[in-house]
Amino acid sequence: MTLYAGNKPDTDDVLNEVPDEERMKALVNTISAYIEHYHGGAVQMVAYEDNKLQVKMTGACEGCALAPATLHGWVEGTVKQFFPNLETVEAV
Repeated sequence: MTLYAGNKPDTDDVLNEVPDEERMKALVNTISAYIEHYHGGAVQMVAYEDNKLQVKMTGACEGCALAPATLHGWVEGTVKQFFPNLETVEAV
């Protein structure tokens, strides 16, 4: 990536320099902050390997009957928008 005075770096160049695991963690943390603020629950990234994401549901999400909907509908749906090669999201 080359930076010139007065020019912004190319976003694609910047994203390519950040490892996928780090980008995934930042995304999960952002989703978690929203869930925590509005619902009292949280989601924590445990691992991201081979296009598989493992998370832990905590707070109000732990034991909630709607946790599977939050996990697959909300977390997985959002993450797939940014990581289209994601195969699965599972709670551990």
